[in-house]
Amino acid sequence: MKIVACNSNLPLAEKVAVELGMPLCDVTVRRFADMEIFVEIHENVRGEDVFVIQSTCSPTNDNLMELLIMLDALRRGSARRITAVMPYFGYARQDRKSGPRTPISAKLVANILVEAGANRILTMDLHAMQIQGFFDIPVDNLYAAPLFTRDIKGRMGLEAPLPYDAPEMNIPGGPHNLMIVSPDVGGVVRARQLAQRLNVDLAIIDKRRERAGVSEVMNVIGDVRGRYCVLVDDIVDSGGSLCNAAEALMRHGAAAVEAYVTHGVLTGGAVSRIGQSPLQMLTLTDSIAKTEDVRQSHNIRQISTANLLSRAMRAVSDESSVSSLFD
Repeated sequence: MKIVACNSNLPLAEKVAVELGMPLCDVTVRRFADMEIFVEIHENVRGEDVFVIQSTCSPTNDNLMELLIMLDALRRGSARRITAVMPYFGYARQDRKSGPRTPISAKLVANILVEAGANRILTMDLHAMQIQGFFDIPVDNLYAAPLFTRDIKGRMGLEAPLPYDAPEMNIPGGPHNLMIVSPDVGGVVRARQLAQRLNVDLAIIDKRRERAGVSEVMNVIGDVRGRYCVLVDDIVDSGGSLCNAAEALMRHGAAAVEAYVTHGVLTGGAVSRIGQSPLQMLTLTDSIAKTEDVRQSHNIRQISTANLLSRAMRAVSDESSVSSLFD
């Protein structure tokens, strides 16, 4: 088993390597003067089970191309099996034709990954579950819900103290006053799973999207008056939907609002927008590396996925169950 790290999220790759107790493979990834990507692997990978860690986040196309070239280098180096570990799967939001003469880019990316040499995909919280069907190779889709559950319970003092610094969650009226909220109808399944794990109530925000990147909150389904609301989503991009949802919950009488989101894309002025919103805290995973703006933000934090990813990688390598990690 060997671990190869590309450049999109080196801190996460290093944490995974520590969890697995093995070094990262010695590779060179550099660019020529015209920005062509060059990859060289300085270790023998013939017959090895190789895992390539790369999130295809911004700059999306550069990171995707870097991954493709690394896969091709490993395939030509006669690796026995190549698993693309993509904590964040870019282009996942383009999972269907949104109108006439538009592409299904997620399917295109799936085809390219397989053609480049991937034998297996390991990812987390895919935006659309049907993307697993775009591949003719095995796809393991992990969930951040167990991480979020543990973090929330630890912050409320319901479980053993967390192994990292985390702000306490002081809920007026006690833990039973917590309420999980889905920011849209499409995310109800994800929010319900977390609500069931925590044994708390669920609310839903009904919104209408006028155009890409702009949303209008229409209604809150459920009584949120006096409740400590936690919004749950898979991706926060511009932050508009999340901030609008937080404002709607406060208007409907919520005591406080937090959010747990798996992938912090955070484009444009998202960090500033979140900083000025009613959100007390936005908790992200480290599927996408922190930017300097995120580091300096007073209400954005990250929790690590390294343990989850490393256990999944070990299970794949040992041919044991990955689904046991969903509990």
